[in-house]
Amino acid sequence: MARPSPWPDKVIALLRAGNPAAAIAQIKVAPSVKDLRALEKALAKERLAGRWKDVDAAVADSLQALSAPRLHRSP
Repeated sequence: MARPSPWPDKVIALLRAGNPAAAIAQIKVAPSVKDLRALEKALAKERLAGRWKDVDAAVADSLQALSAPRLHRSP
């Protein structure tokens, strides 16, 4: 069984510390769609979803960019 990625927890920690700009920077370089989906769940669980409109927009934009078949990041 695969271990969950620590990346969403790190982004949540940045938001809790009051640094949404650093969180957005991390979201823009998200490792995968799976990690972004985990971040969405973590934001909802921590009741942080909707608190920062810029963060929500960055998550949506990154999901769209990584989900597009022609726009992918090489490893």
